[in-house]
Order: sequence, then C-alpha cells, then structure tokens
Amino acid sequence: MTLRQTTLLAGGVLAMGLTGAVAARAEPIRNVVIAHGALADGSGWRKVHDLLTAKGFAVTVVQPPMTSLEDDVKATRRILDMQDGPSILVGHSYGGMIVTEAGRADNVAGIVYVAAFQPDAGETLLDLAGRMPAATTGITATPDGFLYLDPTVFAADFAGDLPREEAEFMARSQVFPAAAAFGTPVGEPAWRSKPSWALIATEDRAINPDLMRTMAERAGSTVVEVAASHAVFASQPEAVAHLIEEAAMALADQTLAQ
Repeated sequence: MTLRQTTLLAGGVLAMGLTGAVAARAEPIRNVVIAHGALADGSGWRKVHDLLTAKGFAVTVVQPPMTSLEDDVKATRRILDMQDGPSILVGHSYGGMIVTEAGRADNVAGIVYVAAFQPDAGETLLDLAGRMPAATTGITATPDGFLYLDPTVFAADFAGDLPREEAEFMARSQVFPAAAAFGTPVGEPAWRSKPSWALIATEDRAINPDLMRTMAERAGSTVVEVAASHAVFASQPEAVAHLIEEAAMALADQTLAQ
C-alpha cells in the first residue's frame, strides 16, 4: 500500500469516526408547550414562539380557560397528548401552578418556570403569595368571583418594561381567572421527578422575586435572573427563548448519558 493510499484510508477512518461522533450526539427535545399565566393570554408569547420556531422547535401555546385549576390542567394535558415525542413544558405566573400538575405526564421531559409560582404538594397560589407579598396591591375581585388587575396600575405592576401602548392594551385585554383557582392546592409536584429551570424577573411586581428564588431553590431548579417585569416573556423574549433552548439541550445530553 502506498503512502497516499495509507493516508487516504486513515483519513476515511477518521471521517467515519467523526461522523459517528456527530451521529451519537442527541438532538435537543423539539416540542415546547407553553401554559400562559393569569391576566394575559397566549398571544403575548408570539415573539418567543417565533424565535424558537426559527430554530426548529415545534411550539404550542395552551389557552387555559382559567375557570379552575383542574380545567386548566386538563387543557394543558390535552395539548401534551397531541405532541409527537417528549416535550418541554413552560409555565408563566399562575401557569406555574398548572405545569406543576400537568408536568407529571409521561411525555414531559422537563419544566421551565418563567416568573412563575413553583408550588409544593398541598400549597395554593394564595398560600405562596401570602408568605412574601408582591409589590402590587391592584388585584380586584368581580362580584361573581373572578380576579383582575386594576387597569390603572397594570402597566406599572405587570408590564413596566413594555411600551406604554402595549401595556395598556394588555390591561384592556386581560384574562380574568376564577378566584377559586388561586385557592386550589396542587398534588405531588412534577419538579420532584422532572428536571426544572426557573427564570426570575428581578423587577417583578406581580410575584415577589425573593419568593421565586425561594421556590426555585427548594425545587432544585437551574436558575437564571433577568432584569425585567412580570411580562418578561413579551419584553425580553430572547432571554426566555434562550433558557428554553438551553433546557432542551441539557435534557438531550441527559438522555444521551443514560
């Protein structure tokens, strides 16, 4: 065999080895299911959706009815059942209560909490919010038992880093959750058996940032802090999308290592 033939053979073996190594790398989880929180609907997640879709993710935004925690969990599981393969489940604000329950589904690989509640078994949103109250005092109840944030303080307390016009539109299009949903305890939290990530919005006036830190530490979540309002999903979609992508890659690496 000539030197050239030997070199070509060695190069071919090396190339095959590299190809095998690349093939052995796990693909990131591609399904992302998002449960939005109270007071704002799923349309606010359009920028996050577009950023992730451009990178090959299949993103679905749940529109929970906000009539009860049970109904909201069912709505989320309905979407999870439609996914082909494992999913990353994302929850914002009250959506954290939803995904903590819905995340026990077998096809949920991990959970990302975005400026969200992370309850433990038996806890309610009201329990948690009462331990470390938020800055806002604008939550008001309707006579028939639904909640809303006073439109006169919505911009400052929910979306302080969005353009004023956008924040004011959100105030006038907010989704009213049933007060009963905030008083419903969760069961065994999905974060006990699934990896989790938490984005802390440090300028949040709807959930106390220290409460988010305490809940994330208790859950053993991977934590990222962002200087943003409660509406971080709309004001800093790049940071939110990046965390979801990081979670997808980390979960893929864990799967490959097993």
